[in-house]
Amino acid sequence: MAFGALSVKGRALRCLAQREHTRAELERKLARHVQDRPDASAQAQIAAALDDLAAKGLLSDARAAESVLAGAGQRYGTRRLKHTLQTKGLAPALVAATLQAARATELERAREVWRRRFGQPPACAAERARQLRFLLGRGFEGEVIRRVIGSADPDVD
Repeated sequence: MAFGALSVKGRALRCLAQREHTRAELERKLARHVQDRPDASAQAQIAAALDDLAAKGLLSDARAAESVLAGAGQRYGTRRLKHTLQTKGLAPALVAATLQAARATELERAREVWRRRFGQPPACAAERARQLRFLLGRGFEGEVIRRVIGSADPDVD
């Protein structure tokens, strides 16, 4: 039952105590600790432990998606958030719902990220391009970026 000092469930609880995890993330993390026993019983033990944690409300993919949105959502656009949520192994429907919530505030978030980083309109075309690349790298949509930089730039209508 125990692998080293901690059981599978103990390792999962330790991970969940640090931050919200998706089920897929925990499966990957726990599988590394049972590599010496790649039989079906080790995988069944992981599944049983995660089922138990989910039944007790300690493991929730929806809560993990909300956590990503609350944390990284303040600094990144929907394109970057989509990639983050997909790499965490969330269901496509949950990813879509989370991104829909993020789109509602994307313009405000982009303005705040731009304000913290630059705070003043671009003085020249090179500076405008630099600001545009920065926001693109953060995963904001092109139209949102144009609105943020355009509203800050007095030369643009």
